Amino acid sequence: MLFRASAETVAVMALDGSLFLRLTEQFVHMHGHRPGPSEARSWERSIPVLAAALNDAGLGGVEVILEYALPLNSKRVDAVLAGVHPATGEPSYVVVELKQWSQATPDEDDPTLCHVDAYARPVLNPVEQVRRYCEYVINFNGAVAEHPERVSGVAYLHNATEFGVGGLREIETDDRGQLYTAGSRGEFIDYLRARLSGGHPGARAADELLAGKTVPSRQLMSVAAQEVREREQFVLLDEQQVAYRVVLNAVRRAKQSDHKEVVVVTGGPGTGKSVIALSLLGELYRQGVPALHATGSQSFTKTMRKVAGARKREVQDLFKYFNSFMTAEKNSLDVLICDEAHRIRETSANRYTPAAHRTGRPQIEELIDVARVPVFLLDEHQVVRPGEMGTVAEIRAAAAAKGLACHVVPLDSQFRCGGSDAYLRWVVRLLGLEPGGPVVWEPDDRMQLLVADSPREMEAFLEERRARGYGARISAGYCWKWSPEPKPGDPLPADVVIGDWARPWNLRGDRSVSGAPPAALWATDPAGFGQVGCVYTAQGFEYDWSGVIIGPDLVWRGDRWITDRTASKDPVFKKSTPDADVDRLIRNTYKVLLTRGMVGTVVYSTDPETREKLRELVGAERAAAPVSA
Repeated sequence: MLFRASAETVAVMALDGSLFLRLTEQFVHMHGHRPGPSEARSWERSIPVLAAALNDAGLGGVEVILEYALPLNSKRVDAVLAGVHPATGEPSYVVVELKQWSQATPDEDDPTLCHVDAYARPVLNPVEQVRRYCEYVINFNGAVAEHPERVSGVAYLHNATEFGVGGLREIETDDRGQLYTAGSRGEFIDYLRARLSGGHPGARAADELLAGKTVPSRQLMSVAAQEVREREQFVLLDEQQVAYRVVLNAVRRAKQSDHKEVVVVTGGPGTGKSVIALSLLGELYRQGVPALHATGSQSFTKTMRKVAGARKREVQDLFKYFNSFMTAEKNSLDVLICDEAHRIRETSANRYTPAAHRTGRPQIEELIDVARVPVFLLDEHQVVRPGEMGTVAEIRAAAAAKGLACHVVPLDSQFRCGGSDAYLRWVVRLLGLEPGGPVVWEPDDRMQLLVADSPREMEAFLEERRARGYGARISAGYCWKWSPEPKPGDPLPADVVIGDWARPWNLRGDRSVSGAPPAALWATDPAGFGQVGCVYTAQGFEYDWSGVIIGPDLVWRGDRWITDRTASKDPVFKKSTPDADVDRLIRNTYKVLLTRGMVGTVVYSTDPETREKLRELVGAERAAAPVSA
């Protein structure tokens, strides 16, 4: 949250201008940059209107939590009102979405979406938006997880008349999704009085909500089975839900009018691309729509098959590879969901491909041809191998060449790294993937970042976290050779050697050896902790605590990073791979490794000067130091 106080105090501070100064200060502290003009404008115009309504309702003692941060997610709710329910005497919370819109119309085909003049694309109906915020809070905040009846939600469009936005009520309204306008302000005041008591201050209820334990994220792999076979397990928020609806609407149109269209969903690590992919697959599967999920990642596909299809063979068959469609008939599927689409390659052919199938046809073309609605979910900054070419521009061009409409939906909020935008920004600045140079890490209460003095210290710290019930993995840059896999019963070769510390790489094969899981399950099987993972087994996955070893292929010298291609043992780098490509791919590799952790990251460099630079940027926190988590 950015600020909390009683409604009475908020009204006074809004009047004298101090509230906006306080919100701006807090925002800069938490996010590292000033709020945008639209955000500042909404604070200046919307918060005083809400505070006035509360005070007119006789609810000056209700606690107003402004910009409440959703757990494990970078989304912020405009306001949460905390108080006591007038009938039950229990804590009561009202989630409020404030809009300055004066006019909005529901989408003709799908009233959960709406059109507002200021936006080029459809946005989520605010009734649906606030309802989903309520569900998310209930799912992830322990203070209300057992008491869902304590949470209600309302969208307050304080500049609008009923005539301007009344159509938004075409969708069902309920306790968690109500809508009021300037023209129904009296009803809004009645609504507040029915849920919040004027006779009790709300500070204690606010304390309880803010102290509520974050319920562990329902991580992708552990719920895939129910997601695909039974029902939705994830609450999709804002642009995630927009992307989901855009795809389902495209599927409906393709069926009705016998045509094709392409959908691209873009977003950085942890923006929920795979959650959207699974939600879509589950919904389409339940509707009986022919659809498949495909990736370019063996680890990801095999894990999905194992977890989602543990008891049903047909569920396993839903998960394919990008090169599975070389000989498929055109439009044989209604939908193909291409997850991790940044891993699309130039062609599907490899050394095992029969000569008859070596057509030289681009892989993007095969993926577009096979389905009426091909869906691509990608992050252009996760390309880590030469020859990977899944970009928005490539997909747009391939669609245009076939005369197909191409819809692009960007995802902004991210759910990985504890929902910490500040941490993700720190990583990309650290690695020079965004201009401006590295910045000092400022703890933001969402993500923990520590530097280890040795791999042994890192491992001991992570072991202690595992003893507390957290998941953890250690991964490293590809700077050590990989020995052939041993025979069953023989110990794994300890290839990653740093001083007197040595551990094996993750397995490469499809079978378990000496208690270590097969390569595809390294990130999700608890037994994976005993081996060091590489980027190819870590990409696409997440775990609570991530230990990252930066090897000699990336070192800090003076005032910049130097990549040393001779220190890389990655066989994908050929002599013909240009230095600039190797430099970019090595940096992207460490971006992937540094963004796997949900709770915290511990980083260690094999190079003394680099370790010193990391200590300077991260501050005094070391893995040996006691950390509360």
